[in-house]
Amino acid sequence: MKLKPLVQAALALSTLVIAAPAVNAAAQVEVLHYWTSGGEAKSIAELKKMMEAKGVAWKDFAVAGGAGENATTALKARVIAGSAPTAAQIKGPSIQEWGGEGVLANIDAAATEGKWDSLLPSVVTKVMKYQGHYVAVPVNVHRVNWLWVNPEVLAKAGAKAPGNFDEFFAAADKIKKAGLVAIAHGGQPWQDTTVFESVVLGVGGAGFYDKALVKLDQASLTSPTMIKSFETLAKIKTYIDKDAAGRDWNLATAMVINGKAGMQFMGDWAKGEFTAAGKVAGKDFLCLPAPGTEKAFTFNIDSLAMFKVKNPEEQKAQLTLASAVMSPEFQEVFNLNKGSIPVRAGVSRAKFDSCATRSMDDMAAASKAGGLEPSMAHGMAIDSAKAGAIQDVVAKFMNSTMTPQAAVQALAKAAKTK
Repeated sequence: MKLKPLVQAALALSTLVIAAPAVNAAAQVEVLHYWTSGGEAKSIAELKKMMEAKGVAWKDFAVAGGAGENATTALKARVIAGSAPTAAQIKGPSIQEWGGEGVLANIDAAATEGKWDSLLPSVVTKVMKYQGHYVAVPVNVHRVNWLWVNPEVLAKAGAKAPGNFDEFFAAADKIKKAGLVAIAHGGQPWQDTTVFESVVLGVGGAGFYDKALVKLDQASLTSPTMIKSFETLAKIKTYIDKDAAGRDWNLATAMVINGKAGMQFMGDWAKGEFTAAGKVAGKDFLCLPAPGTEKAFTFNIDSLAMFKVKNPEEQKAQLTLASAVMSPEFQEVFNLNKGSIPVRAGVSRAKFDSCATRSMDDMAAASKAGGLEPSMAHGMAIDSAKAGAIQDVVAKFMNSTMTPQAAVQALAKAAKTK
């Protein structure tokens, strides 16, 4: 991430820089995030209400873009300009990269008071700390390896819900023959990679996924299993409609909601869209593990990293924000709106639907069985440079006639990116 070389690009980025808010005695937080779709926007609005109820003014810095690339660019510009926001939506290894730049704030006071160490899984606390100190607060846990299905479309096509790839392609064929789109997809690199990692997980299993996409083992990246994964991905391409290029993920989800498409590979933030549309889990839509991934769970944890601020009132407000995010009240309302599950222990399941409770149960089972894996596609597994290089390979494969054999060689080379 090294920010110093980025100083040279500061002028080019200056159009993205939003002036820091005027400092005054009133407690205030400025939060940079990319929670901008329907379910996400409702969630962040609840946090704003909670903060304002505590006497803390909220300055929203929302940057659209489902995978956060635009938000990351804007954040770099702000930090370079010396006007970092109070908090920013960052996750995974990127938290450690920002910690290494010396710009993150120590929020141990909130963590100690809230007993975070006892409420959070150790796999989470390691990500939220830099050199042993909390610098970020986790918001939720997303399961990435979901397949969203419209049962009405299945019924029209005479298809059944798939559990493996053979059943998946059989269903896709029937949906296509019925004149509907089999697979709703947005042709954006991060969405391509989301599908890819679920395919690798389904074809190779959690152990292979870990070797290939977490440990970046060269033998695994060029193996017959990885070739088969790309062959499967190539087949999936044939069921995606011609208008997919550039489509946002939530618009692809809307195709499933509205019965224009049968299935979508997407993390459980998609459920927030179904919920916002008044749809009922198990009746109006089905949440199934992506084909072949029933015993595995790829996770994506959203978090807010806290940046160093000079104003004492803003420092206090920062701790108030961290505590509010970890409260059972916010964990419940945020995750109900967003489709994810609470990251902390002690939140009631009463209001959560069948998809969420299955996610909770599957996460616990996968954790015990060794099938709980960080999402490579969503910034949880490897550093941003390598993840970006792999994403480029997958996007090229999805948008060209590249062969699976050529793809695995390019993948192995991308994994060596420094």
